[in-house]
This record gives sequence, C-alpha cells and structure tokens, in this order.
Amino acid sequence: MIITCPNCNKQFKIDNSLIPDEGRDLQCGSCNHVWFYNIQEKNNEALELKYEIISEDIETKAENKKDKIEEKQQPEEIIITEINNNKKKEKNSEKQTKNTTLKKTENKGSKFFSYLIVFIISFVALIILLDTLKTPLINVFPGLEIILFNLFETLQDIKLFIIDLI
Repeated sequence: MIITCPNCNKQFKIDNSLIPDEGRDLQCGSCNHVWFYNIQEKNNEALELKYEIISEDIETKAENKKDKIEEKQQPEEIIITEINNNKKKEKNSEKQTKNTTLKKTENKGSKFFSYLIVFIISFVALIILLDTLKTPLINVFPGLEIILFNLFETLQDIKLFIIDLI
C-alpha cells in the first residue's frame, strides 16, 4: 500500500502486514513527522469515486500549500534568532574562558611543581629497584655491572654536591 505523510505529502510504499487492524503510529522518513495511521480510514477514502474535478478543491489545495510554505518560513526566522542567541552565548562563554585562563596560568606553576615531584619520586624508586635487583640483573646481563657501578657513583657525587650546597 502507498501511504502519504500528512505533513510533507511524501509517499511511501509499505507492506499491509506491518499495520495492524487497530492502526499504529508512523514516522515520515523525510520530515520525521509522527502520526497515527488506520487502514480502515484510508480504505473508505479509496472506495469513493469522484466523477467531477471541482475547481474549489484545487484552489484549497493551492492555499494549503501556500500556508505550508509560510509555516516553513516561520521556522527559518526562529532558526535565525536561535543562531543570534547562540552567538551571544558564545561571546559570553569566551569572556568566561578568558577569566578561567587567567586562573589557569596561576595554576601552571603548581602543576609544574607537582610534575617535578612525581618525576623525582619515580626516579628515586627506579634507583632503589635497580639497587635491589642489582645481583640478578648482573647475572643475566654481565655488561650491566659497569653501567650500574657508574650510575651509583654518579648518584653519590650528586648527593655530596647537594650536601655541600646546604
């Protein structure tokens, strides 16, 4: 069967078995309009025969189309006002982001300090782990003994340098 959307007059071919006797809600694939469709109502209209084409029907259909065109133009005006409102909101949000960026620049110093502390703690943990696993690592990688010895000597030198500064 062919079903016509009452909103945009687009026609769709639908299998009769998809619509129960009591009817159901349908949604247009073009305009997303939802309406209740009953097969019995449409069948009654299909059985009526019109022998004469009345010019008044044509005129009312033309008027209905003009009304629909005017209705479609009204949402365009609404969309334009919504766009203007969105622009105003964006300007306000830009002002707010400028204020928050000032606050963020104040927090950058504390973030850098936090990252520095995390780096130092991670480095110390790595050194402790290497010192703990020094013997098993040297057994697996014999050339690693010299590198680890030099690393620990360098760390001792840095420690002495820091103590001398204090």
